[in-house]
Amino acid sequence: MLAEERQQIILKKLENARVVKLQDLVRFLNSSESTVRRDLQELESRHLLRRIHGGASLLQPRSEEPDMETKTSKYIQQKKIIAQLAGHLVKDNECIYLDAGTTTLEMIPYINAKNVTVVTNSPAHGEALVGRRIVSYLIGGMVKGTTKALVGSIAAQTLNLFRFDKAFIGVNGIDAEMGYTTPDPEEAALKRRARELAAQSFVVADGSKFSEISFCKMFDIEQASIITDRLPETIGSLILEKTRVICADDEPDVE
Repeated sequence: MLAEERQQIILKKLENARVVKLQDLVRFLNSSESTVRRDLQELESRHLLRRIHGGASLLQPRSEEPDMETKTSKYIQQKKIIAQLAGHLVKDNECIYLDAGTTTLEMIPYINAKNVTVVTNSPAHGEALVGRRIVSYLIGGMVKGTTKALVGSIAAQTLNLFRFDKAFIGVNGIDAEMGYTTPDPEEAALKRRARELAAQSFVVADGSKFSEISFCKMFDIEQASIITDRLPETIGSLILEKTRVICADDEPDVE
């Protein structure tokens, strides 16, 4: 089979499934693993797909953002692992910022420190925090239709009233050169300001977010530590040169 034929088949399978595994392609195409890898590299160089650990996925438009329901259904176990790592970093008597997002929402059951105060821009987070009897403040602002986050000038003004020991921030993309990115300029501005108001900042992100670049830059890689379930080999060394990474692979006590 010619390379062009194989590559067209790969793209067709991606259109149907959005994500394909390398070994499945090897079996389906009846080709060697090295051949399929070369096909994926070629297609990635033409910006037709993105290689991921063990396969490939469709490229997501930089300005497109999945809604909360879609985000909640993806990488569930990975988010719980990250949430456990992040939750254990919260210490007694701290004031923290919890950014809107599914991973930060998963953190709340793991916040076991005493006398903690939380500020958030997510009504869902506020409800969960109240359920755990954690003192919490919900900032005002415009409610986004997709993520349900509170954003905009009113949100920024309210956020400026606070100072934090730690901020836990979600992202859509992490790139060693382009930094941390997210699709919405309004949300990017709020995340940026939250980092500036915190003594320590942590980006919580599963392994799929690495090498992704969304529309709006939040801040540079070295300006926050990263909490993740895994650090992809293809980008790991570049990231580790610039910032601290707390990874589940390095934490044997994480269930």
